[in-house]
Amino acid sequence: MQDEIRTSAEAYEDSAIPRRHEVHADPETEACNDVPDAVRQKPLKHKSPAEWAYERLILYIQNFEEQLDNEHEVAMGFTGGDTGVIRIEGMGFFDPDIVTFYGSDATGTRTQLIQHVSQLNVMLRALPRQVDRAVPRRIGFRLAQDLDKENETAKSGDEQG
Repeated sequence: MQDEIRTSAEAYEDSAIPRRHEVHADPETEACNDVPDAVRQKPLKHKSPAEWAYERLILYIQNFEEQLDNEHEVAMGFTGGDTGVIRIEGMGFFDPDIVTFYGSDATGTRTQLIQHVSQLNVMLRALPRQVDRAVPRRIGFRLAQDLDKENETAKSGDEQG
């Protein structure tokens, strides 16, 4: 079998440890610079662009939600078209390069956006909580919980194999 020729950039990407760094103008704003173990467990070279984008979006959504009061929920605005804002009710990926968002638009119409990772450009927004719910929905927690569960399943599969 012939060895694959790789550029130094590709070798660097494969060996990279996920890092996260933020700085805010307000010194009281807590920067979120940690990368959870659930994201670090699988090496970058074994993640598709879709999985890697999905995991990082989860971290951003979860951090954004932690800053919201009980009167607001996270929504996502999309650039490059007239998609508008979607109240996030679910998120997923389809290897190797598709990320999908489930939710509802401003009129309450069920919505699903399917986007190639190369076109991913979103803005997280705080929308007033829907009046038919006593407490806001927090999708970030559920997404992170699923990510932890998925990594545990993969880890136990590796140990058995």
